[in-house]
Amino acid sequence: MTADAPDHPADPRAGDPPGVSVVIPTHNRPELMRLAVESVLSQEAAVTGEVIIVFDACAVEIPEVSLPEGWSLRGLANSRTRGLAGARNSGISDARGEYVAFLDDDDTWLPGKLAAQMDRFAESPQAVAVGTAMVVDNGVEEIVRLAPGETLTHEDFLRNRNPGVHSSSLVFRRSDLLGGLGLIDEELPRSYGEDYDILLRASALGTVAIVNRPLVRVLWNGQSYYFGQWASYAEALQYLLRKHPDFATSPRALGRIEAQVSFALASSGQGRDARAWAWRAIGHDPRQVKAYLATAISLRLLTPNAVTRIVRRVGRGI
Repeated sequence: MTADAPDHPADPRAGDPPGVSVVIPTHNRPELMRLAVESVLSQEAAVTGEVIIVFDACAVEIPEVSLPEGWSLRGLANSRTRGLAGARNSGISDARGEYVAFLDDDDTWLPGKLAAQMDRFAESPQAVAVGTAMVVDNGVEEIVRLAPGETLTHEDFLRNRNPGVHSSSLVFRRSDLLGGLGLIDEELPRSYGEDYDILLRASALGTVAIVNRPLVRVLWNGQSYYFGQWASYAEALQYLLRKHPDFATSPRALGRIEAQVSFALASSGQGRDARAWAWRAIGHDPRQVKAYLATAISLRLLTPNAVTRIVRRVGRGI
């Protein structure tokens, strides 16, 4: 099902193909989603494109926005697996642009973001994806988070999620998403970690280039649908460990994921399993602080909410 924006041509798929297709999955957050759409349409750069809003388990209702020349806007219902992964894939499958950009419905782009990434693709033809740094809005202040470098490899992503590279910053070639790279993994429990999974896959094929300027504003004040879903976190992280055996090539990388599993299990009340994963993580890398925190939570010396409140205040996540 497709709906057209006000004053939009009757068939937004007619004419020359757009340069970039921006896919925005959404679920019952019309005001936040409208801000996300407006941030794309106010890029003020010589890039043509289309915005595809994918409505996941909610009515297709296009916001009333002004369309600059060279841009179109349409909405469609998620026709695949319910959740973020299926919604992204519905948009990718319906996209017409040479490039596909991701934007979550609670985040916004800053001016110049898309033009800078198109320039980076031109400069780095070997890049499978191009991301940017970000600004975290925790509801009290804005915190800049940069990436560790301007080119990130598979080893970089095994050792660290590099959370400064947010999913709302990512741009891919559509041909890669429909070809060797593949679509978003819809088997991931609750779609948690789908962005990390595709970065691992992309970096295994080539490099991930970074425009290391904060060009995405990420809202991080507890509004995420993932917030507090600890059992799903643990399940998804174990899925990623099984899917990406390369983690086992680096004790530090393996210990990091095991510590995250431990923390999630402890936070979901699975204390015995949490301590087993914590010891495993510490055995691979004694520096894994999350493993010690998980043990403390499992013994009721700390609460997960207390820990997450602290890390969110400094613009980080568990």
